[in-house]
Amino acid sequence: METVQSIKQRFEIIGNDSKLNRAIEKAIQVAPTDISVLVVGESGVGKESIPKIIHSLSHRKHGKYIAVNCGAIPEGTIDSELFGHEKGAFTGATNTREGYFEVANGGTIFLDEVGELPLTTQVRLLRVLENGEFIKVGSSQVQKTNVRIVAATNVNLFNAIEKGKFREDLYYRLSTVDISLPPLRERKEDIHLLFRKFAADFAHKYKMPPLKLDEHAIQLLQKFRWSGNIRQLRNVAEQLSVLETNRDINAVTLQSYLPAEGNNLPSIINDKKSESDFNTEREILYKVLFDMKSDLHDLKKLTLELMKNGSSKVQETNQGLIKKIYGSQEDDTAIDFEETPRTAIITTPANKTIYQEPEDNYLFAETIEAEEEILKLEQKEIEMIKRSLEKNKGKRKAAADELGISERTLYRKIKQFNL
Repeated sequence: METVQSIKQRFEIIGNDSKLNRAIEKAIQVAPTDISVLVVGESGVGKESIPKIIHSLSHRKHGKYIAVNCGAIPEGTIDSELFGHEKGAFTGATNTREGYFEVANGGTIFLDEVGELPLTTQVRLLRVLENGEFIKVGSSQVQKTNVRIVAATNVNLFNAIEKGKFREDLYYRLSTVDISLPPLRERKEDIHLLFRKFAADFAHKYKMPPLKLDEHAIQLLQKFRWSGNIRQLRNVAEQLSVLETNRDINAVTLQSYLPAEGNNLPSIINDKKSESDFNTEREILYKVLFDMKSDLHDLKKLTLELMKNGSSKVQETNQGLIKKIYGSQEDDTAIDFEETPRTAIITTPANKTIYQEPEDNYLFAETIEAEEEILKLEQKEIEMIKRSLEKNKGKRKAAADELGISERTLYRKIKQFNL
């Protein structure tokens, strides 16, 4: 029987981590059987080595071994790739085609990124796992196949099941045996071994002396998170081998080739709002509603004061309230009150003039918009502005003070009415 060490040498697996050794042991143990295996681990940890070990140690080793990257095949063609199709099954199907399950009959199929399979394909795959049957696209004839399926994924399939993106029954059929490969950051003692292996390979490939790390560089190498795992480590080793003329690498040089941790990948945003998020939004909404209620109360109060007192007295005694409701003069909102205490004329930033007139003993006035009244009010505004400008000999600031509006608002009125 093959040993873990002999398998490592045969498949060029570097490392002495206990979790890695346990994964290889499980692969050796399940290889002689026909049970399905699910390999789990982050991207770049070397999951593709496990199905090769299983196939080479099984009774199917003389059969075909086909590796399929499920995430790289478009959804519209993956059924045809896996199960084949008949001539004329769809546009472009000019010939009958054998799928991977038919070609690999008697061998092993490795389905990498199995979590990316569409739900319709998952149903077909479940049938193959249960009774070895499949139907080509565009055919009605059931065909048999005898294949060993080893699948791999770097996503959490339980989360995919909860979201309805992966079938629960398929998960349990695939994961008869789970083999988990640890990420590189959990194999700190293996990191330098792997780097030395890659450095030696690239030195031979590019015909140059191998790289050597000093003690501080080795410590930095082991402390780095390696989000891309072995694949990322290999890329860094290749960059250093090609770009550095000095073959003795220190920590400063190595650091320049390592991305800033936490900033090298896009952030993952959780699209689920927690209960606390909803509570916060509800509190904000309540506050806005209470503020609106307070503003309405203040508006009623101001209108009542207007009904009881003269306009000049109201402006003098309620400046704070007026600014709170209508904004300051700097906001381009001017409020002009007629001498009669029963009517309030309001000029808004949108250049619309409205008036409010209380009725009987109501505490608030009903807003009325009518084109005739607006025209009359505009004429009155024009007359008042003309008189004030003539009185103040064209001085806009003095005229604005007399009219009780900002100079900016007066300037806008002059332009609006072509005065």
